[in-house]
Amino acid sequence: MLLPPPLAAHAVQRTLLLILDLGGTAAFAVSGAMAGVKRGLDVFGVLVVAFVASSLGGVTRDVLIGAVPPAALVDWRYLAVSAAMGLAAFFWSPLVARLSNPVRLLDAMGLGFFAVAGAQKALAYGLSPLMAALLGMVTGIGGGVARDVLLAEVPAVLRSDLYALAALAGAAVVVVGARLHAPSVACAIAGGLLCFSLRVLAIRQGWRLPQAGERT
Repeated sequence: MLLPPPLAAHAVQRTLLLILDLGGTAAFAVSGAMAGVKRGLDVFGVLVVAFVASSLGGVTRDVLIGAVPPAALVDWRYLAVSAAMGLAAFFWSPLVARLSNPVRLLDAMGLGFFAVAGAQKALAYGLSPLMAALLGMVTGIGGGVARDVLLAEVPAVLRSDLYALAALAGAAVVVVGARLHAPSVACAIAGGLLCFSLRVLAIRQGWRLPQAGERT
């Protein structure tokens, strides 16, 4: 049975948001777990960091737009993905650690997923384009901030490399695409790739914002 166009579009939107959310959850869960392994936490501590890192951005987004209770707290798939990725990272950490900067690269993936998902969901809840882009940025950086705070590190968003700006750029692509009535899937892919690319280039090329005390 075919759905009417509005219902079909709504179903596609919900599926896209779920895929983006679970993708971001998986990436940030591994990122958080690997950071916990690096700090010598036990398996419970690693799972806690993995869950908080993979959930706080989405929880913050849902609370701010009134989508309560947050999806990460009522849908078992979020916890399942977080736990599975956390356990995999814990037991196979030597294999993951062979990658170049695994925590940063996975963090960049999660940043892209969540920035795009945050902007998409904010638009679906009727927020203005500017607020949707900002909320996409907040959704993207929330997990990384939670991970760094739990591990007693200065959050990456407060350091000099491009982090929040990459998330904002990815979210802005989604917002602009929505204003131009472009396909939501294409906008999500473009926004996520832009965010990820900017973050990876910032890591590899040393791009950063001016720091306090620096002379121009």
